[in-house]
Amino acid sequence: MEGIKTLGVVALLTDKPEAGLKRGDVGTVVEVFEDNEQHPGGCIVEFVDESGKVLALLDVTNLSEVVPLNLKLHAA
Repeated sequence: MEGIKTLGVVALLTDKPEAGLKRGDVGTVVEVFEDNEQHPGGCIVEFVDESGKVLALLDVTNLSEVVPLNLKLHAA
């Protein structure tokens, strides 16, 4: 789970039509799970629209479906 951290930003690498999401959509990791007997390693990602309305909470167990983004905001 290298690079994927709670409150980190990730981009979706595959379409998820059942959740209304497309490749390239960006979301925030709200929880990270270590691989154990009760839950496979993975994370839960929240996707929101421009107004902040939640579009989907996606349970990602195949981490090859997301890529962490390293965003740095600089003051002008």
